[in-house]
Amino acid sequence: VQLQASGGGLVQTGGSLELSCAASGRTSSIDVMGWFRQAPGKEREAVAVYRGSRRTTHYVDAVKGRFTISRDSDKNAWYLHMNSLNPEDTAVYYCVGTVSNLILSSIYVPSSYEYWGPGTLVTVSS
Repeated sequence: VQLQASGGGLVQTGGSLELSCAASGRTSSIDVMGWFRQAPGKEREAVAVYRGSRRTTHYVDAVKGRFTISRDSDKNAWYLHMNSLNPEDTAVYYCVGTVSNLILSSIYVPSSYEYWGPGTLVTVSS
């Protein structure tokens, strides 16, 4: 499985941006997919996760109410729609996936995901 994220760019505070993740290969095997990010000088952190077999979405507190993760099975893609962006959202965003049926305690752990895209940079100006 290969993942490719796109849609990053420069946006002003309060603006919106949508990231896309295109998956290729044995995409039908992916059960849990999501987005992580890494800001300069900080550790990589989870942002949003979609558990396919349970059809549930999960968001970290920092983005709840502002970000939405969605999936298009026909296009083998998933998305992260981001609203009300602020400078703290500036980071490289990575789309991730796993064939594992993750339990809740694992969905925000980077090592739970074997598939990672190369990342796309989101910069929010103040």
